[in-house]
Amino acid sequence: MELSPLWLLSSKGDSLAVSVNLDNPLDHLDWDARLLSEGQGSIFHSAAWARVLVETYSFRPFYLTTDVCGSRLVVPIMEVSSWLTGRRGVSLPFTDECQLRIPPKGIPQLLDEALSLGRKQKWKYLEFRGCPGLRETTAGAQPSTAFYSHALKVLSNSGQLFSSFESPVRRAIRRGEKSGIRIDISRDSEALRDFYRLHCITRKKHGVPPQPFRFFLNIGKYILSQNLGMIVSAKYKRDTIAAAVFFRFGSEAVYKFGASDPRFQDLRPNNLVIWKAIQHCAQNGISTLNFGRTNLLNEGLRRFKLGWGAEERTIEYHKFDFHEQSFVRSRDTLSGWQNKFFRVLPRFASKWSGALFYRHIA
Repeated sequence: MELSPLWLLSSKGDSLAVSVNLDNPLDHLDWDARLLSEGQGSIFHSAAWARVLVETYSFRPFYLTTDVCGSRLVVPIMEVSSWLTGRRGVSLPFTDECQLRIPPKGIPQLLDEALSLGRKQKWKYLEFRGCPGLRETTAGAQPSTAFYSHALKVLSNSGQLFSSFESPVRRAIRRGEKSGIRIDISRDSEALRDFYRLHCITRKKHGVPPQPFRFFLNIGKYILSQNLGMIVSAKYKRDTIAAAVFFRFGSEAVYKFGASDPRFQDLRPNNLVIWKAIQHCAQNGISTLNFGRTNLLNEGLRRFKLGWGAEERTIEYHKFDFHEQSFVRSRDTLSGWQNKFFRVLPRFASKWSGALFYRHIA
């Protein structure tokens, strides 16, 4: 489906009109290969991630695309249709950051196309999770909320990289190495099940229901099996005591999920998992490791990520409310009554809650 022309600046500084199309990445076998060759997207712009979201939650893809000077610009949007929370567009659900990588001059016009789509689909709101330049180019585009993002430049020299960490991080890594923990890196179903067990434990500790297991099965099917990710596990004696899921796309890796057994926290398995993952990235052509988003109120997690020498910046989310016809703010709280509730809820009930409600709260 072709939408109205979009005006952008060419590399020569001249204005040019290009066609904006409504697309579905699942209809293109070469979607990910083209993104990689052009360097225009992250794992979250990929068809692999789209398949995970569609097959797990039945979200509907509405990706705006246009070709400029031989490169494709992509604005990925998923329609979340829920009897409980209404219908809306999100770019993208369960994604910390999905930057709209378009020239600033093209933002207002492409935003108009996205809003026209939202009105046609009768969305309650449209949310962008990372759009540098939106506030500067669009009147009234106040951010709905914001987060920290931390990215580590991965050096090929392991010793130099280790030396760049703050001393508490280095001590924790050495403690993990001396404790007898061994690290496994794999993509198999056994590692995925071990991770999910720890995921449920960790989510309960934080007072949040776990994602349904089918979500991780689809991650295994469409991301891990395609060599677009890995599970790094810390094993102590016979038990897996910590694990993390990492994604990769081109030269960038993302720390997506982490989990651990709090009984073994003193052994510092999480630090060792991250360190071995960083070393693996360095050996496999990864130049950047993104640690994901951090709530602005979570100073402890922020300090932990900065301790690895990661560079900090701010991610802004923007939410356009179609009833108000304006950008609106969202409440940003670190915890609430619901966290206390899920901490005491039996694990089976918490799993059931996650399987039932996550598609509604994306």
